[in-house]
Amino acid sequence: MPRQAQIKSFRKRWFPQILKRTLIVLLIMGLLLVGFATYTVRQSFAQESGTIQLPKLKAEVTIQRDKWGIPHIYAANSHDLFMAQGYIHAQDRFWQMDFWRHIGSGRLSEMFGSSQVDTDRYLRTMGWARVVQQEIQEMNAEMKAYLEAYADGVNAYLAEHQGSTLSLEYAVLKFLNPGYKPEPWQVVHSLTWGKVMAYDLGRNFDSEIERAILLKTLTPAQVEELFPPYPKELPVILPEFQEGEGAGGAGEARGENNVEVLFNSPDVFPALESITKPMMALEKLIGPTGIGIGSNNWVISGKRTATGKPILANDPHLGVQIPSIWYEVGLHCTSKSAECPYNVTGFSFAGMIGVIIGHSDRIAWGVTNVQSDVMDLYIEKINPKNSNQYEVNGKWVDMQLVKETIQVAGSQPIVQTVRYTRHGPILSDVSPNLKEFKPSQPIELPQNYAVALRWTALAPSKLAYAIPQINRAQNWQEFRIAASNYDVPAQNLVYADIDGNIGYQMPGKFPIRAKGDGRYPVPGWTDEYEWQSYIDFEQLPKSFNPSLGYIATANNLVKREYPYLITTDWVYGYRAQRIVEMISQKTEAISLKDVQQMQGDDRNLNAQTLVPLLKSITVDTHRLQAAQKLLLDWNLQLRMTSPAAALFEVFWKHLLVDTFHDQLPEKYFPDGGDRWYAVVANLVKQPNSSWWDNRNTPKIENRDQILRQSFTKAVDELERIQSKDPQNWNWGKLHTVTFKNATLGKSGVAPIEALFNRGAFATAGNGETVNANRWRANESFEVTDIPSLRMIVDLGDLDNSIAIHTPGQSGHAFHTHYNDMVDPWRKIEYHPMLWERKNVTASTTGTLKLVPK
Repeated sequence: MPRQAQIKSFRKRWFPQILKRTLIVLLIMGLLLVGFATYTVRQSFAQESGTIQLPKLKAEVTIQRDKWGIPHIYAANSHDLFMAQGYIHAQDRFWQMDFWRHIGSGRLSEMFGSSQVDTDRYLRTMGWARVVQQEIQEMNAEMKAYLEAYADGVNAYLAEHQGSTLSLEYAVLKFLNPGYKPEPWQVVHSLTWGKVMAYDLGRNFDSEIERAILLKTLTPAQVEELFPPYPKELPVILPEFQEGEGAGGAGEARGENNVEVLFNSPDVFPALESITKPMMALEKLIGPTGIGIGSNNWVISGKRTATGKPILANDPHLGVQIPSIWYEVGLHCTSKSAECPYNVTGFSFAGMIGVIIGHSDRIAWGVTNVQSDVMDLYIEKINPKNSNQYEVNGKWVDMQLVKETIQVAGSQPIVQTVRYTRHGPILSDVSPNLKEFKPSQPIELPQNYAVALRWTALAPSKLAYAIPQINRAQNWQEFRIAASNYDVPAQNLVYADIDGNIGYQMPGKFPIRAKGDGRYPVPGWTDEYEWQSYIDFEQLPKSFNPSLGYIATANNLVKREYPYLITTDWVYGYRAQRIVEMISQKTEAISLKDVQQMQGDDRNLNAQTLVPLLKSITVDTHRLQAAQKLLLDWNLQLRMTSPAAALFEVFWKHLLVDTFHDQLPEKYFPDGGDRWYAVVANLVKQPNSSWWDNRNTPKIENRDQILRQSFTKAVDELERIQSKDPQNWNWGKLHTVTFKNATLGKSGVAPIEALFNRGAFATAGNGETVNANRWRANESFEVTDIPSLRMIVDLGDLDNSIAIHTPGQSGHAFHTHYNDMVDPWRKIEYHPMLWERKNVTASTTGTLKLVPK
């Protein structure tokens, strides 16, 4: 047989067998890989049933988990209660805890290498860990014992779990940083969490920088137009209280900051701009921060409710992330006593003891951010002959110098010297682009220049005390005593109790300044702008059982008249307006279902201002007229499937571009949030304002021309990306949320991101609706921050209380509870906040016993 024929015959006989065997081998390998991957993924899942022995535990602890994965902890003493909380936090969320403690201490480079050095330098300059060490030294024995018990619980879990048995992220990190091993948990790690949250909720100095930089190209009057005072027609938190003098609380009076003195020199601007670079790097890790991020809470007296008892609602708005920022938990002493006074359920932070938002057997409480002005930037004169000296009242004074060593995975350590003035750390040192001032006429400015930050969170805080004190408070008086320690970050606390009382308290440390209102950086070389003291707690706004029968807060102005300055940058009260409308206009008794509908409300009060103008403009084509008809009967609700909602929000984006982009630096293009609602609401009353004119065209545009132009662009865009038929436009398809892991979920490596991220999911609303799913007009329609939880507490029957957070309880990718709350959350659905033990037991899916070893 010819050789070619032999080869052909061989192939015919053996090729199918070889192919079959190859497929079998590949199948086996595939199954082995799937099995290995499944094992790797599942081995970190929390043990939810059985018995586990723990060293240092004093007595048996029972942990019952419900179908949402929420643990209800029952312990005989406080030590074991908080130790068990530490253990279950570590079970479900240790990667999150590990990551956040590295942020708090400025040690991200130890985990992620040289890419995080600049962020660590910024965080070490802030010096949160140094402040916390002072707090620990001053801490009383009870508080220290609680935190040590929590750390014992975390470390008991770490003793039995390492690497991928802790979390899937560690299996991935092993390829990036093979030598990394988590260290034991310490008290300092729990307390630095509070500093990160204070930064997350209170970074107002970026507004100082923005206003200062805008003065490069705008007049002071124009800058103030972009930061308008709080509108008189929008609600305040305490309308019944008008005592005091001045309007400092309202943000209507502007202090004297000698803006012209500080900003005569063009060299100040690169220095200020340089500070924002590490701020933005940190924001990518922890989500959007500072001004603009808000929350809602309200409490309604039994006089207005169907139950005859108060109803309390809360939904804090925070950056989108996975795992959830919140961890829902019940903490129950099996027999309440002076030693173990806790019987509480609600939302905790993994890494910290207690319940931050929730209710006990006696009281309920909720929080929103005050967004107080507690950060000031000081311009320091530096000695040209000694860079470690600065001027104070005509004399050179030595700075405090602190050496910091930054350990970097895969590289050599970096030694950093942090310089402190009397005001705080010099932030401008974290940028290599710092430029010196040059003398400027007519005012002589410093030859050498630095920017220091004074911030209430850079001094020892009592926040840690406030959480367990609130958790065990039995009445309004004890609640206020606890609130007096809730100093940083300042919050609007609403309160209700089973006796029918409702209340409001603003706690916090608020500086009283000798001069100025904190809106711009100020000279630091004299005492002219120093902080003199803090507002006394008893002088801070409060209310108990107001005659209105409700209290509502949405980061808005507290009082029209108040003798002290809280901030001039309140969140403008559009969400507050809608909440007040829905409560006050209700003619029948308010039910829990009504409050649920309030939390899901999507009415856009910006559209209330602009839609009448859009209806009145003349459009001359059929397609524009068809689009305009969508607005005629629109109820102004930004529902997911609404064509009109899609049209209006896309129009809003184009309106901001067409009105402001020609006059503002790209970095400060409008994000479309509440401040821009107020800016545009003022401008539409001035049809020929210079803001309407596009400086890049020869003609002078007016309001109606810009409205028509932006409307046309919106129609063009929606026809291009969705449909030629306006009836098919859909807001939810544009306005989606993707939950991204703060670390590996933003790695830029698609397969890794796919392991940890979930989405995109359609959402309703926008940042200023009560259902506040914020998108940013200077970025995209993607949602950046959300109602991170929703809670409604029925003080008439605590077992009727309901809640939801997102995306889920577990921090483990592919766990049942990793993202199972997303759908109910976006549909404004809830789960029961199980309370009585018989109801917990009836819904228990797993019971874990922790016993002494």
